Amino acid sequence: MERTTRAQQQRRTRERLLAAGRAVFLRRGYLAATVEEVAAEAGYTRGALYKHFGGKEGLWLAIVEDRAESRLRALHDVLDRAADREDLLAALTPVDPPDEDAARWSAAAAEVLAATAGRPGAAAAVADAQRRHDERLAALLERHCARLRLRPAMPLPQVVVALGALGVGLALRRAVDPAADVAAATAGVLAAVFPAEGVRR
Repeated sequence: MERTTRAQQQRRTRERLLAAGRAVFLRRGYLAATVEEVAAEAGYTRGALYKHFGGKEGLWLAIVEDRAESRLRALHDVLDRAADREDLLAALTPVDPPDEDAARWSAAAAEVLAATAGRPGAAAAVADAQRRHDERLAALLERHCARLRLRPAMPLPQVVVALGALGVGLALRRAVDPAADVAAATAGVLAAVFPAEGVRR
């Protein structure tokens, strides 16, 4: 039987803690979740969580970066197949209706922003993670806008920030008001940001 190396064990522990963190944050929200609860769900002690992530905030940031990486890869694949403006808009339009996890995740993210806003060190870590994601997304959109000869109505870094804030806000609105026409609001904003008259011939 092949023996598990220390590096493999550490990677497995990290992955199990990430999965447990995602489950607990979705179920309980960020503020109500505890290090002890996450560790127990993963089958470890709280010491393992502190060793790998430094605490609840570090775990959250690791989950966010893992989630962002996965979503960027998926968007990259979809945009590679985009043939025109309509395909790009469709790729950027959230699934409607959004799944329940998306609404819960947005609520947890809002809790994180509220909890870290008054703490410069924690706020800087959250902002840095978001900035890295935004820069990669803006670069991805820039490449495909150039390929599809699209001229956005505003600089792409600003587009990414605006769409990110819109996505969180609309997900929260939909969570408290299921009748809200989130799809129409998103479509209207995207159409304005990537206008048809902005297509270069």
